[in-house]
Amino acid sequence: MDSPNQQIPNRQTTEISPETTSNISPTIIIGKVRNNLAFRSKWAEVNGAMGDLGTYIPIVLALTLAKDLNLGTTLIFTGIYNIVTGAIYGVPMPVQPMKSIAAVAISNGSDFSIPEIMAAGICTGGILLVLGVTGLMQLAYKVIPLPVVRGIQLSQGLSFAMSAVKYITKVQDFSKSKSKGDRHWLGLDGLVLAIVCACFIIIVNGAGEESDDERESNDLEERPRPRRRKLRKVIASLPSAFIVFLLGVVLAFIRRPEVVKDIKFGPSSIEVVKITKHAWKQGFIKGTIPQLPLSVLNSVIAVCKLSSDLFPGKDFSATSVSVTVGLMNLVGCWFGAMPCCHGAGGLAGQYKFGGRSGGCVALLGAAKLVMGLVLGSSLVMILDQFPVGVLGVLLLFAGIELAMASRDMNSKEECFVMLISTAVSLVGSGAALGFVCGIVVHVLLKLRRFSGDQSCSTIRIRGTP
Repeated sequence: MDSPNQQIPNRQTTEISPETTSNISPTIIIGKVRNNLAFRSKWAEVNGAMGDLGTYIPIVLALTLAKDLNLGTTLIFTGIYNIVTGAIYGVPMPVQPMKSIAAVAISNGSDFSIPEIMAAGICTGGILLVLGVTGLMQLAYKVIPLPVVRGIQLSQGLSFAMSAVKYITKVQDFSKSKSKGDRHWLGLDGLVLAIVCACFIIIVNGAGEESDDERESNDLEERPRPRRRKLRKVIASLPSAFIVFLLGVVLAFIRRPEVVKDIKFGPSSIEVVKITKHAWKQGFIKGTIPQLPLSVLNSVIAVCKLSSDLFPGKDFSATSVSVTVGLMNLVGCWFGAMPCCHGAGGLAGQYKFGGRSGGCVALLGAAKLVMGLVLGSSLVMILDQFPVGVLGVLLLFAGIELAMASRDMNSKEECFVMLISTAVSLVGSGAALGFVCGIVVHVLLKLRRFSGDQSCSTIRIRGTP
């Protein structure tokens, strides 16, 4: 049995972009798709597919309960998105809800319902498509300093982790996006259950994949203890996230056995959403404007940076990532599917639990597609009983993995810029203001260094005999 944490040999993974498909034959394209979807490790890929559910399920469930989102349609479209992105990129590229639009929808009353949500998604997708096709997104990817990107990643990771702790310690009302009180210690969704699940994942996965030097050091230390090394290999081979998620599904049925009677087989009816002029206006002002900076920074630029960190040699263009996000929403939102994007947090979570190929997200997409076609919107009855503390545990490790991407900042100046961006983003001002402050601080530090160099040169010239 393969380990989610073991060193997995790299295969050549190719991004299939619109620029390359026009110059290669269908046989080559099929070969590349097959290679991109090939599992690197059986159980590791299955385990990695669970890494994004801590973000996906709470937001989808909240929109379904609060705004009557068509869950069946959302599952079908996001399942297709997962399969297509897995085939294109060959890495566990996630498909996540647009969080800012979801937050606006949940916090507003009837003024921001399904037509406004879909209008916001279509407008955001259209802008991202234009930015990608014109090459402006790729330019931004090259120009934006790495410490600023790391600051946005760190703030998003810590935000996920803090939300996860809230899920674990507080009873949640997703329909109102509020906490209702402290969670009990015991019970099928108690603190003890969440703590046991967290400890289990830490024992199996540890702190994540180790570097080559750390791995060699650990191997040298354990050579005299073959039994201990064998036990560790067996433990590391367990698909921890999959086991935890499966436990949550079982507990959902135990918590409310009569949920079986509420299940209706068959897909939900798919209809075109009617969007009025008022819905377009409200969707753009309340949804697109706050979502756009987060999509540009976290869904495109941070994803490209993180993918190059996690998968050396597999650099994806910001153009193609921006285009795929745009196309997803320009298609699915017309039929009531939740606005979606890629996300650095989902990529980090799936990588944390062993996802290394496009087959990881394709498997998750196939599962969503089957559930959407077989169970439709009745699946919400099961998700509503899923232990929220267990979801919090999955989200916690995804957030920590994303935050740890910022550990490559070596100089004090880089850390300073990164932490300024993180602090401003975390206080509720959002990623946009954090990004602007980070850029300003970065420029000021460059000007300070330049003026200092100029002063030193002047002094040397005047002091020359």
